[in-house]
Amino acid sequence: MRNRSAHFYLNTSLIPVVFSLAWPTMLQELMDTAVQYIDTAMVGALGTRATAAVGSTTTVNWLVGSSVSALGIGFLSYIAKAYGAKEKERAARASAQAVLLVLLVGSVLTAVTLSLSRYVPGWMKVSPEIRPLAASYFFILYLPMLPRTAQIIFGTILRATGDTKTPMRVGIGVNCTNIILNFLLIYPVRSVPVLGITLPLYGAGLGIRGAAIASAASITLGGILITRALWHHKEVSPRGRSLMPDRAILIPCLRVAIPNMLQRFCTSLGYVVFASMINSLGQVSTAAHTIANTVESAFYIPGYGMMSAAATLTGNAIGAKDSRRMNEMAAVILVIEVSLMLVTGTLLFLFAPFMAGLFSPDSAVIALSSTVLRMVALSEPFYGISIVTEGMLQGAGQTRMPFLFNILCMWGIRIAGTWCCIRFFGFGLVSAWACMIADNMLLLVLFRLYFRFGRWRTELE
Repeated sequence: MRNRSAHFYLNTSLIPVVFSLAWPTMLQELMDTAVQYIDTAMVGALGTRATAAVGSTTTVNWLVGSSVSALGIGFLSYIAKAYGAKEKERAARASAQAVLLVLLVGSVLTAVTLSLSRYVPGWMKVSPEIRPLAASYFFILYLPMLPRTAQIIFGTILRATGDTKTPMRVGIGVNCTNIILNFLLIYPVRSVPVLGITLPLYGAGLGIRGAAIASAASITLGGILITRALWHHKEVSPRGRSLMPDRAILIPCLRVAIPNMLQRFCTSLGYVVFASMINSLGQVSTAAHTIANTVESAFYIPGYGMMSAAATLTGNAIGAKDSRRMNEMAAVILVIEVSLMLVTGTLLFLFAPFMAGLFSPDSAVIALSSTVLRMVALSEPFYGISIVTEGMLQGAGQTRMPFLFNILCMWGIRIAGTWCCIRFFGFGLVSAWACMIADNMLLLVLFRLYFRFGRWRTELE
């Protein structure tokens, strides 16, 4: 469908291109979410106390993971532009510099996270009786920080080349390993009826520590597999290339990565503060918040799949100096995104109580989770637009203004609003999620205005 007299038209020939890049990322996100569901359900079977202990450090996990992902965005933009300009040798040199960065950042983060593990639950205002358990879980989870860093950054590099299937395959292997180990390590020895016969089943009985060990082992496997895949890649393999710092590559990459890293660090820190305020409301609110976050993550899968495709295709278009293709691609992705998120938002609204009930038998937790899930379901399509627009800006190497927008919305609306609602008005979890939705809506407006009218578009000329 194309109307030459209108400002908006849909180039349907781009739909297969978009989906070829997006579907492996969507499938990987689906698998990641499925494992998160299984983890939460398995731990939830141990009781609300166990769910609260694991969920209490979730936002710190986001803080660390998103900061590492931000470094990968710098290489994504650089390599996608190099591919668009058909300069694959430059992309391969950038891959070698990413190896250097993984070694440095992974080692530093290992030391930092492990040394702070005992203090994190206290900073998160976790109930004193579950702090030792939460600290132990956090410590085990971050032992393999180096392979975790490799999996994130090397996976981003492969996606920048248009290879989204390899990270998907690695992700599936990691998740399957995690499920199997969870099954064996969390529960004690028990008997399972199979075809009328009772069979003994091994179990280590380690509880949430078993869940942490399963996650750590699967993360280590993922780091090894993705490193091997990058090492044998026919176009961007770092094999045989210098690992000495190359300013010509590192400076442009870091110029994009550092604002994005600061953005993710500050917004993730906001999530930590946000969660700590919710944790202060008690175990029911903490458990409901954890479950609601887990449930809603499945319904954002189309957004994050399209975000990856949008970043790669935008970078390619800018590298090729093709503004028309970028505009056509943006239109296609937005139409697909809104359509998919309308469907997922409707499903989330209708099945919120059922989804929440998968993770907790507590009726109070289910009721509270369902309420906030139905609230956020109404904003799904709008949040989807925000996600893919940010992906386009990342592919274009534009991270400074999004950094400012995110800080403004996170701290000016979500954090300040939640603090006022809880501290001064005595409101609970529902008011906190209302502030979160308001934050997302303002972010959408700012992203769209900057994408449409920002001065960065001169780079296409």
